[in-house]
This record gives sequence, C-alpha cells and structure tokens, in this order.
Amino acid sequence: MKNTILELKDIVKAFPGVLALNRLKFDLKSGEVHAICGENGAGKSTLMKVVCGVHKPDQGEMYVNGVARSFSSPLEAYRNGVSIIFQETSLFEEMTVLDNIFLGHEIMKSKAGLKIIDYAAMRKKATEIFEKLNTKMDLNARIKTLGMAQKQMVEIAKALTFDANIIIFDEPTASLTQREVDALFDIINKLKQEGRGIVYISHRLEEIFQICDRVTVIRDGQYISTRNVADTNKDELVADMVGRAMTNYYPKAQTEIGEEIFRVEHYYDDGFLKDINFHVRKGEIVGFAGLAGCGRTELMQSICGFTGKAAGKVFLNGEEIEIKNYNDAKNRGIVYVSEDRGKYGLIVDMSIEQNISLPQLQNFANNMSIIDTEKEAELAGKYLKEFEIKAPDTEFLVTNLSGGNQQKVSVSKALALNPTLLILDEPTRGVDVNAKAEIHKIISELTKKNLSIIMISSELPELLGMCDRIYVMKDGSIAGCFDREGCTQEKILSIALD
Repeated sequence: MKNTILELKDIVKAFPGVLALNRLKFDLKSGEVHAICGENGAGKSTLMKVVCGVHKPDQGEMYVNGVARSFSSPLEAYRNGVSIIFQETSLFEEMTVLDNIFLGHEIMKSKAGLKIIDYAAMRKKATEIFEKLNTKMDLNARIKTLGMAQKQMVEIAKALTFDANIIIFDEPTASLTQREVDALFDIINKLKQEGRGIVYISHRLEEIFQICDRVTVIRDGQYISTRNVADTNKDELVADMVGRAMTNYYPKAQTEIGEEIFRVEHYYDDGFLKDINFHVRKGEIVGFAGLAGCGRTELMQSICGFTGKAAGKVFLNGEEIEIKNYNDAKNRGIVYVSEDRGKYGLIVDMSIEQNISLPQLQNFANNMSIIDTEKEAELAGKYLKEFEIKAPDTEFLVTNLSGGNQQKVSVSKALALNPTLLILDEPTRGVDVNAKAEIHKIISELTKKNLSIIMISSELPELLGMCDRIYVMKDGSIAGCFDREGCTQEKILSIALD
C-alpha cells in the first residue's frame, strides 16, 4: 500500500493585494506521479514554493512523511528530502556540473588536520547517479555549455544527492525536444518505481495523460478537484481549470485569402539554411513545423536581419527588398515576436505601456526628447481593452502578469508597429489552455484585417487548427508543404522524421 509522503491542509498565502492561495489542500503518495493543473496565475507554482521553503504560508499545515514541517529555505527542504526543479534552472553557469551538483553540501575529508573537499568521492557519487539515470554527462563541463535537457538532468542529479523522495517538476518540458521529453519521462518512471513521489506541474494536458497517475486542479488559488487520470478526460480537466466547458480551442476565422504579399527564393544562410523557397498571401496564416533544431527559428531570424549574413531573394508586395538588420525589417513592416518573451520580447521590470512603446519611442517624444506618457498610456490602453489583458492599468509591471497576459503584451508590442507581416515564434509557449484559446482568437481576428502571419509552433494541433498552409522543415531546408484541408499530424511527422 502506498504511503502519503506529502500532505498540505488549508494552505493560505497572500501577497499585497492578492490572495494567491485560499485554503488549498493536496496530497502525494510514494511511487506516484501527481499532476497539478490550472491556468496561469492559479497558484500552482506558489503552492510548490510554499512546500520547498521559498514562501512561508500565512496559514495551514504541511506534513512530510507524516511529520509536521515548515521549511525556511530550499536548502532546508533539500536536506529533508524535498526538491523542486523549476522551469528556469537555478544553476551557476560558470561552474562545472560537478560543482553545481554538490554546491552547499560538498563531501569533505580530513587531511593534515584540515577539512577539504573530497572531489574523488563527489565524482564517484555523481557518476553513479548519472549511470542510474542512464545519462552520459561530462562532470567537468561548465553549465553554460549545456542544453536545457542536460541542465535538467543536472538538477535531478542534485536532488538525488540529497536522496530526495519528493521531487517537484515545474513545467519541465517547456524547452525540450520530443526526444528529450521521452528521455525525461523514462527517468520519471524510474524514480516512480523506486518509490519516490513526483509532483508534475504542466500546461500540456497530453503529457499528464501520458505520465501521471492523479491530477489536482486549482483555480484562482482554490482547490477544485482531484481525479484519477485513468478516469477522466481533457474536457473535464479544462472545465475544472477555467470554470466552464470549452468547445473551440482553435477559433480560426474564415477569411478570404488575398494576393501574394511575401516571397522568399533560394535563401541560404551560413551553410545551414539551404535553398529555402516559400510565400505568404494577404490575410493568410502560414505555419512552420519541424523537429527542434530543424531551422525554423533560424530562418525567420535570418530573414529579419538578426544574423546579418544571408544569400537569396526576399520580396515584399512584389518588390525585391534587402534587409541588413532588424530595423530594416521593422521599417518594411516585417515584425518578429520571439519565443522567449522574458529574454527577447519584454523588459519585465517595466510597465505594460513602457514595453509597448519601447520599439518606437521616438514617436512618443517631443522636440525636447521628453516622452509623452499620456500618449503611451492611450496606445497601451487600446490593447489592454482589445486583448483583455488582466491588469488594473497600463502602468502595471509586466513581471506581475501571468504568462498568458505577458504574451498578449508581447504581441501588442509588435502590433503597435503596424506590421504587414507578423512572425510569431511559439506564440503560446508556457501559457495555459484558456490563455491559448484567447491568443488564438487574437491571431484569427488579425487576419480579418488582412494581416499576414507566419506561425512557428512545436504543437502540431495548434498548427493544424490555426494555419491555412503548413511548411515542414528538416535539417535547414523545406521538406514539404501541406494545405489545411487533408493535413494530419501523421503526414507532417512522416516528413519531419524521414
């Protein structure tokens, strides 16, 4: 019989002006994977930060292995068998894999009356852990040289050095390829078989049905339900998450596709992109599919002038154009929205209105270079209302918005430039199912205004639901193209994997 190894009762946590958790309950058993679902801002990550000592609860009780506990820091939680692996890893980039794994709990030995670090013992233990995880890892490699999947493996190894029996994964697959996701799931299953309890936080419902045993839904900081995964379905979970049934996840507008507006011919870039040819018509949504590393993002960034080196022809409205840098692209009406909104899309410590106006700040300055803040607020207010961005006003800091609302600001920032062609790179990455539907609606409505859109997405249902045509890329070239009618995931994958 499985034991309850983590139990939360009536957890309350408030921040200034926000009741983040309202009498929440949750339990985790040994040898199970228990998912936590909810919209952005529902309280999932806050709850887990309470568990691992980042936040102290205002009320409520927590029991670890039947003992009442309250941790004052993640390190204390680690030492008591509770670890959390955040979406954004907390590793030191300039340090080695080995040093990161044992940071703060190095294995020591005595030599000549002194306590020194026992690197041989640490190396032996780390090697054993990675062998157990069936993962090859260079212990001397610096973290900055690793991919996201490898960094997550380091975090898992770190947790296992503390002999953690409760491991929390917070959106672990957001930056992983499908192969990396499969490898992670293999490791999670191994940890589960060893009797460890896994908390799995994710917006990707298909993953929950693939890897989890139970799922708890929270909404607006409150407990809604706990279900056996085998006994529920996507529609039930979504209804619990958003408070209503959802029937249309991809609200594609029926628009009349116009004449060709954008064309790329025989495009090459630095030996990776090879003989790229594609076109986009007015009011059309054109999707780009393919496995991670196939060249989708590289292609769009190259076209927009980020690399500054390319060969081939680019046409806009029938005229051949030259784009040397991103300013050239913007001035021509070609606007790119990065998949990494936190790093490249937004300045999170600035307000909504400051973010939206930033790319065209010169348009808000008078002759004395003083910014007209009323004009800024007016523009931002338009998008705040139109896109239903959940914020009290335009002066609200972006860092305090949910992921879905941050993405809306990122798209607003691009639209404020009045683009002719909008390039969206993973537009719904890291946002919940309701926010996805809202963003899809925004994208669809834009095509009614004759805006042309290129959409890069790793989620094939999203491309199939939203796009008029889909190009499939492989190894830096276009391997095929499908019209909306008759296209399937199987057809796309058959080309991408061939």
